[in-house]
Amino acid sequence: MTTTEAPGTLQRILDYSSRADPYPLYAELRKTPVARQEDGSYVVSTYREIADILHNPYLSSDTRNLSHPTPGAEAGTTPAFINLDPPEHDRLRRMAMRHFGPPHTPGLVTGMEPALAAIVSGLIDDFAGKEEIDIVDDFAYPFPVAVICHLLGVPREDEPRFHVWVDDIINSIDYDPKTDPKEKLDKGVQARKDLREYLGGLLERRHGRPGDDLLSQLANDDGPDGRMTDDEIVSTANLLLIAGHETTVNLITNGMLTLLRQPQVLRRLRDEPDLIVPLVEELLRYEPPVHIIPWRAAYSEMTVGETVIPQGSQIMLMLASGSRDPNRFPDPDRFDPDRRDNQHLGFGSGIHLCFGGPLARRETQIALTELVRRLDQPRLVSDPPPYRRSPILRGPIHLRVERGDG
Repeated sequence: MTTTEAPGTLQRILDYSSRADPYPLYAELRKTPVARQEDGSYVVSTYREIADILHNPYLSSDTRNLSHPTPGAEAGTTPAFINLDPPEHDRLRRMAMRHFGPPHTPGLVTGMEPALAAIVSGLIDDFAGKEEIDIVDDFAYPFPVAVICHLLGVPREDEPRFHVWVDDIINSIDYDPKTDPKEKLDKGVQARKDLREYLGGLLERRHGRPGDDLLSQLANDDGPDGRMTDDEIVSTANLLLIAGHETTVNLITNGMLTLLRQPQVLRRLRDEPDLIVPLVEELLRYEPPVHIIPWRAAYSEMTVGETVIPQGSQIMLMLASGSRDPNRFPDPDRFDPDRRDNQHLGFGSGIHLCFGGPLARRETQIALTELVRRLDQPRLVSDPPPYRRSPILRGPIHLRVERGDG
């Protein structure tokens, strides 16, 4: 079957003017579940087809298998395991998970809860005397950054340095040579090199000095799969440092924005704090932090729905569109914390299901519960707020809120 090309819709989604509300465009895109673009790539926008692809053994996450490699890829470096295929992916993910979660460290996240609560409480204490706060700068950014720095063993005082690098890397993810200045790509390439060099320096000082942080554990622990190479450790740390705070910043900020827009849900959460668990799951469906998986590759010819995708083709997965597919979720444009069977795509699916999902969930649960409990009559200063440039990792760059005397 020949798919209908829909390049206009995709370009409007990627354009910054649509950042505040891309969902009507996703609905338009879903009319063609698998749409071939003018450049030969394919955009997949419906739940069933996205889920099928994420579990398809003919899908490659290694961009080196693309017919046309993505700009900015670093030659000669080991990709993070999220960008590798089995068996390399499985080996590196197992080795990292030994120190990050079940089955080897099942109590990591729950054991951190007192520290998470203390960080949140301290940040909200700092709101005292302020009539207006920025949920991003004053809360949603410093909270997960403090957590991931502690986990990795990255000095908190170095945050201003890697903040600039991470911003440049995120801004370059959606680089389009047809419309973007080459400076955008160059800054991203340089930032990747600078961040890897910085993490490599931290790692070098960990060898032979076991500690509690993840860099030390990876550098000194020989598990069933052996020990990661230094390049593999740096790639893993790079991934965790970026993903470990960027997605959580967006999730917390999108969550607070959603609650401020729906005061009846905010009031209910204040009265029923146990609602936070299903509420965050609904948030991951309704306003997820990751909207798009930009490129995957078909390393063999594959059929998705009724569409045959040739070997080597680039495939773009519109996760946020799939999570609002009316063929999977009744009344998908309504925020419903009581929603049943909420198997959203907010953290992806399949073997690449988000590695840090359990931590991001708990951070967001604690953050939103305390914000709602302690902020008295919070009001949005502007709606919609200004958004980050990226259509991939989507969230407000600022969320200014007026507050009463809490």
